[in-house]
Amino acid sequence: MAKLKSAFLPDRGVVSIVGRDAQTFLQGIVTNDMGLLATQQAIYAGLLTPQGKILFDFFVTKIEGGYILEVTRSQIPALIQRLNLYKLRSNVEITDCSAEYTVTAIWDDGIDAMPKDGSVIAFLDPRLPTLGFRALLTLANDKIPAEIGADPAPREDYDAHRITLGVPEGGKDYEFGDAFPHEALFDQLNGVSFSKGCFVGQEVVSRMQHRGTARKRIVPVVADGYLPDPGSEVRAGTAAIGTLASTSGNRALALLRIDRAAEAASKGEPLLSGNTHIRIDLPDWATFKIAASAD
Repeated sequence: MAKLKSAFLPDRGVVSIVGRDAQTFLQGIVTNDMGLLATQQAIYAGLLTPQGKILFDFFVTKIEGGYILEVTRSQIPALIQRLNLYKLRSNVEITDCSAEYTVTAIWDDGIDAMPKDGSVIAFLDPRLPTLGFRALLTLANDKIPAEIGADPAPREDYDAHRITLGVPEGGKDYEFGDAFPHEALFDQLNGVSFSKGCFVGQEVVSRMQHRGTARKRIVPVVADGYLPDPGSEVRAGTAAIGTLASTSGNRALALLRIDRAAEAASKGEPLLSGNTHIRIDLPDWATFKIAASAD
């Protein structure tokens, strides 16, 4: 049985959005449905360009008077600038409060052991429960991981955990401003609502969903040898079909043209990154198939 682990995520920060109009404000711009927070601890969501590409992704959870967004720390200035652009006359206050919190991931056996008395802001990862908890710790409660029996672990251990599960991370497995939600698996990992109505970029995302036109996807791969560095080309025979992303041991994530990967498989052509053979290893939670294009 695996031992409970905790890892500090120094590249993650926190933005608070409080005020009378906080829910309405966020509901009109983010990809997911804020109404879900009436029945669950957190949602995973993004803020897109009008053309439907991901500018920011984040977790949203409730606090008194509003919400907290847990987000890539280096993106916070740009996120606040973008939120202020959409703010107009909404009664909301947007604040970088990263200095108040330490973002921590807690996972493996015993992930249901987080305090439930409100002493810590913590939530089960809304993308995939087996990822574990996210906790926003303060100086007053930073001993909680130790108190629940979680051993400290390096960030690399958490990355290995999410790579094994097949879960991508923005800025590492896809470039912000360059990927559509389907390519980053938002549709698979509870990151987008197709029933809530309008949000920025909604028309493009809905069209991809209903027409089934997502031909590029981030998928987990397994190698039979040494994996080259992230960003290395993935080839089907001699044709480039994507790039390698996060790696851990002989496992990695890769952004691939899945229709080209299917065509290669039908022809018996191997997938290669560098000189290493790789194979796609779809997780059991994935609802899409590796299939050739119909056109």
